[in-house]
Amino acid sequence: RALTVSLLLPPPLLASVQANDKDVDVDATVDEDLGKSRDGSRTDDEVVQREEEAIQLDGLNAAQIKELREKSEKHVFQAEVNRMMKLIINSLYKNKEIFLRELISNASDALDKIRLLSLTNDDALDGNEELTIKIKSDKEKNMMHITDTGIGMTKEDLVKNLGTIAKSGTSEFLNKMTEMQSDDQSTSELIGQFGVGFYSAFLVADKVIVTSKHNNGTQHIWESDSNEFSVTEDPRGNTLGRGTTITLVMKEEASDYLELETIKNLVRKYSQFINFPIYVWSSKTETVEEPIEEDDAEAEKKEGTDEEAEVEEEEEDKDKPKTKKVEKTVWDWELMNDIKPIWQRPAKEVEEDEYKAFYKTFSRDSEDPMSHIHFTAEGEVTFKSILFVPSTAPRGLFDEYGSKKNDFIKLFVRRVFITDDFHDMMPKYLNFIKGVVDSDDLPLNVSRETLQQHKLLKVIRKKLVRKTLDMIKKIAEESYNEKFWKEFGTNIKLGVIEDHSNRTRLAKLLRFQTSHSDSDVSSLEQYVERMKEKQDKIFFMAGTSRKEAEASPFVEQLLKKGYEVIYLTEPVDEYCIQALPEFDGKRFQNVAKEGVKFDESDKTKEKREALEKEYEPLTNWMKDKSLKDKVEKAVLSQRLTDSPCALVASQYGWSGNMERIMKAQAYQTGKDISTNYYASQKKTFEINPRHPLIKEMLRRVKENPEDETASDLAVVLFETATLRSGYQLGDTKAYGDRIERMLRLSMNVDLTEKVEEEPEEEPEEPTEEEALEEEEVKEEEEEDEETVSLLNLQQFWCSVLDVKYASELIFFPSSLADFNRER
Repeated sequence: RALTVSLLLPPPLLASVQANDKDVDVDATVDEDLGKSRDGSRTDDEVVQREEEAIQLDGLNAAQIKELREKSEKHVFQAEVNRMMKLIINSLYKNKEIFLRELISNASDALDKIRLLSLTNDDALDGNEELTIKIKSDKEKNMMHITDTGIGMTKEDLVKNLGTIAKSGTSEFLNKMTEMQSDDQSTSELIGQFGVGFYSAFLVADKVIVTSKHNNGTQHIWESDSNEFSVTEDPRGNTLGRGTTITLVMKEEASDYLELETIKNLVRKYSQFINFPIYVWSSKTETVEEPIEEDDAEAEKKEGTDEEAEVEEEEEDKDKPKTKKVEKTVWDWELMNDIKPIWQRPAKEVEEDEYKAFYKTFSRDSEDPMSHIHFTAEGEVTFKSILFVPSTAPRGLFDEYGSKKNDFIKLFVRRVFITDDFHDMMPKYLNFIKGVVDSDDLPLNVSRETLQQHKLLKVIRKKLVRKTLDMIKKIAEESYNEKFWKEFGTNIKLGVIEDHSNRTRLAKLLRFQTSHSDSDVSSLEQYVERMKEKQDKIFFMAGTSRKEAEASPFVEQLLKKGYEVIYLTEPVDEYCIQALPEFDGKRFQNVAKEGVKFDESDKTKEKREALEKEYEPLTNWMKDKSLKDKVEKAVLSQRLTDSPCALVASQYGWSGNMERIMKAQAYQTGKDISTNYYASQKKTFEINPRHPLIKEMLRRVKENPEDETASDLAVVLFETATLRSGYQLGDTKAYGDRIERMLRLSMNVDLTEKVEEEPEEEPEEPTEEEALEEEEVKEEEEEDEETVSLLNLQQFWCSVLDVKYASELIFFPSSLADFNRER
């Protein structure tokens, strides 16, 4: 080595190196890249030291904490564990706010454990008989403290449970208790399953400090920054009595979680039904009376002497001390979960008032529910639930129907809120139902934020729907018709369309207006009970309103013969009936379509056949000549009484009401093949053989098949029937012209006589003011023209004389017009 150095270095430097050679560590190694170490990213050691000193625990100063850290046992997470920790912090949880739910759930488990132990050990609660969870935020120190008086942890527990990822202390405790417990003890209240909930604290905290005291050990402090952790005995001694305090040193971006309102909202959202009381250290302003000090009393007395008149005090008031009202900010523990999970109790033990109070608090609704059902489902999956029907429909119930998130049903697992995203749990048409579902054995993801896709979800959905329909069915008839149907009738109709498996149940809940009553609605069961003896179909008529449906030509004969007709007045009604093929063995018949037949005797049948033969010339003439391209066929009608004719759709075609609805769709472009197919289908033209117009047409056609008046009358009757049957006319101008021609003939007005032309108005002479204004405008226009001409001259002479700027020329436009001509 010396030889190599001597060859490379000049003599003076070589001497220096040889002189210091004895100070050089020959075995030293080259340091690694400083940037790779933690020290490489350190910018200010003093800043880090100040931050560490700022982290204080109650009763310990900065020097004591520093001494604790130096004496504490250091543990490093294993490499795999460290990677797992990063996954938990960065990937497992979607919402940072979950941390408070997880820590409260852990606290609840700790309290449940000591409660269970106290059943067999009378001394278990000696350290602290109180079973509570308390949360306190400290904005100045950027800390949050969560304290429970649960079972606590020994030093070994802290190392084993908090130092091992996915080590569930609750699961281990549960296994031990299951082995030891008798049949009458229950451990189903315990929440923890996976052993990772505690580490969600690192979502919002740079450092986590756990102070814990177990009945079988001394109080210890566990501290971690998610890279390593340390455990040491607490020099303060036993300050907790029993239990655990988790102190979170919050990240800078998580400071919002120290706000009181944020903490309260998170507790109410996720943990309001925890069995143990949860308190938050919060402030409120109170008005209190304080005694007036002597100096203040003398000042008030002096002010009083300046007044002209003084009020004499009664002798009784002289002895009372003088006070004044002062507003003070008072800090105290505020209870967050005063609402009890009444679904955990048997239904027979819960009073009606308790259900109403729970509903109002839970749903934030000011009105009582219309109905409720409280049940426990058992079988493949066990869960408890309370479902409510609100008294009024929520605002915007059908806005973004099917895609809008529905958060009216809350899913709990062991009383801890998990999710309210129930797209798969409840069908869309029941989006107004509010309630809770609580299960002990639902399949959750490790983060406990979402349900796993599982066959049990279908079982739960099925039971919820059945119970909901049972609840609706049990609503009293009067209340159902007057309240429920007005608020949620459309939902039931949508259910008939969407829910095939429950269609029969939903059909029994339908209500419609009928010709039986002018005001009351009827169920399909009531309609069937009132059907005529040989009636085999349920008749219905669709229209924009009841008045329109009642005035339709299609119902004339039905009403005359005493048949009851259902009136469909809402756009969804006809879809609903089409999705319901039959009810109680009776098929539905749209009276605006083919297929309306009545029970008739042989004599009546013979008369009808004779009429058909008599009117055959007219029906054939209409089909083959006057209405050749407009109708499928022309037949005698059995449904018309007063109207001359009607346009009837085929059994699978569109009625007039359905055509109006389909053409009004926002996405309708007219290019859809199926839509065009239904819209272009020809209809049947039914005529009333007893109507005088039809009789006259028959006479005219028999006399002269080429009668132009008869042809016009046939077309007008067809177009009128088109309108009365609810369809739209293809050419309204031609219809208007035809009506005008008929009116001219009926009033003996010449068909060629033209409309008298309107005489032209003579122009009025302008007033003096208008004349002056016109003259001013004219002068301004002339000035503008002169300016334009002048500019043109300037450009001309600049080009002729090769002058760059027009300012070099001098013009004398005394006679601009002459100048232009001479140019």
